[in-house]
Amino acid sequence: MGKGGMSHGNSGEEEENMAAWLLGVNNLKIQPFKLPPLGPRDARIRMKAVGICGSDVHFLKSMRLADFVVKEPMVIGHECAGIIEEVGTEVKHLVPGDRVAIEPGISCWSCHRCKEGRYNLCTDMKFFATPPVHGSLANQIMHPADLCFKLPDNVSLEEGAMCEPLSVGVHACRRSNIGPETNVLVMGAGPIGLVTMLAARAFGSPRIVIVDVDDHRLSVAKELGADETVKVSTDIKDVASEIEQIKKAMGAGVDVSFDCAGFNKTMSTALGATSSGGKVCLVGLGHSIMTVPLTPAAVREIDVIGIWRYKNTWPLCIEFIRSGKIDVKSLITHRFGFSQKEVEEAFETSAHGGKAIKVMFNL
Repeated sequence: MGKGGMSHGNSGEEEENMAAWLLGVNNLKIQPFKLPPLGPRDARIRMKAVGICGSDVHFLKSMRLADFVVKEPMVIGHECAGIIEEVGTEVKHLVPGDRVAIEPGISCWSCHRCKEGRYNLCTDMKFFATPPVHGSLANQIMHPADLCFKLPDNVSLEEGAMCEPLSVGVHACRRSNIGPETNVLVMGAGPIGLVTMLAARAFGSPRIVIVDVDDHRLSVAKELGADETVKVSTDIKDVASEIEQIKKAMGAGVDVSFDCAGFNKTMSTALGATSSGGKVCLVGLGHSIMTVPLTPAAVREIDVIGIWRYKNTWPLCIEFIRSGKIDVKSLITHRFGFSQKEVEEAFETSAHGGKAIKVMFNL
């Protein structure tokens, strides 16, 4: 062992690391979580803020999401920030005590997609809380240090955790080339719709209209800076009249539409509302198979863009938050501690929707 094995106190035993394990449908339990040994390029991080994402809720309710199926107990959570406890011998940019936001996906860095820089499309991606990879709702986790991003003094750990959902909006805006001449339509005012709206504004969009079925979410969007909101129905027969409402609300052409819901109706609306030569970016993954009026959009040269997660977004997200260009704090509506009772309550709160936007654990 040599002199490397210093222990705290006299017991010679570290406190036991605990995590929230998904054991079955609606079954989350706080149980011990043993970490692997620290590699030369790893960091051991004490979790401080972990947000709940729609995908976490989905796994809890049905043990699956699209093709990802939970087959054995899995630690949940992937929107996170914490404090460095220990770093490997080759880590130069971090020291214990540093506050960091964490990018939750580890790509292989050797496949063609990784080498060309599109590492978010790596087929060998190991992503927190996407089966069979354990997530980050735990006292401590181990993670590659190059995926830990130091937070400036004026950016809180909660804001650090919000860099993960914000990254989706930033990546969508980059893929869609949002700038000061792009009028933007956002379909859906849930957490991802809202961060996409905030990102589009930070990228310079002069006019943003946001659409949802829920009055409360639209009022939040307005408070966060949407220029106009349009309340829509869930009835596909209303698409034509709603497209007219959206165009009126925009008062100009819609250059880019972000569909942050991903349903037949939202995608049909986005395709119809977007001006000729514009773009529709599909962000939400509601339906895997859709029936949409693609040909009328294609003959108007509408580009349909897909996105998957994000790449190289953390430095920009942190800078947007540090500079005050984006305020993510107001998206955090509920806070919970890390006890069995609170973990269950937090997930119920998030699943229930209502006035909950982002539910955050403070560990």
